[in-house]
Amino acid sequence: MKIYNLKRTQYLPISLSEAWKFFSTPKNLKEITPERMGFRIRYSSGNERMYPGQIICYKVNILPAMQVDWVTEITHVREPYYFVDEQRFGPYALWHHQHHFREVKDGVEMIDEVNYAIPFGIIGRLANSIFVGKEVKAIFDYRHKVLQNYFQNRAVIV
Repeated sequence: MKIYNLKRTQYLPISLSEAWKFFSTPKNLKEITPERMGFRIRYSSGNERMYPGQIICYKVNILPAMQVDWVTEITHVREPYYFVDEQRFGPYALWHHQHHFREVKDGVEMIDEVNYAIPFGIIGRLANSIFVGKEVKAIFDYRHKVLQNYFQNRAVIV
């Protein structure tokens, strides 16, 4: 199985506590996911605070008119510094997404690191080179833009 990696760093003009509150709230994922993906949460085993073992079930379009179930588990949490979500059921053979937050001058450094694999062996590797890898990159490009716009006029609370 071939494992792919995507790592993104973004600086946001917000406090560490604001970053944690926004990113550790499952419903906010819809706000930073491209609309074409038809993302919606179907179930979350707790909406108050994120915790290890939390299960979140989504519906998402992976291709036009092809909607799939995606189930993730929050496997690690160290508030307010990082959390990890891992796919338990969905379109990938492996999905391991780390979210890191670090207070820096004038805001927060946020690092997303995703390790993923596509099922179906050589066909999956071909699919990744043709469109899946580009789509994963496009999703995180979109996320970067939306977050920059969302937080750009917010005051930094340190």
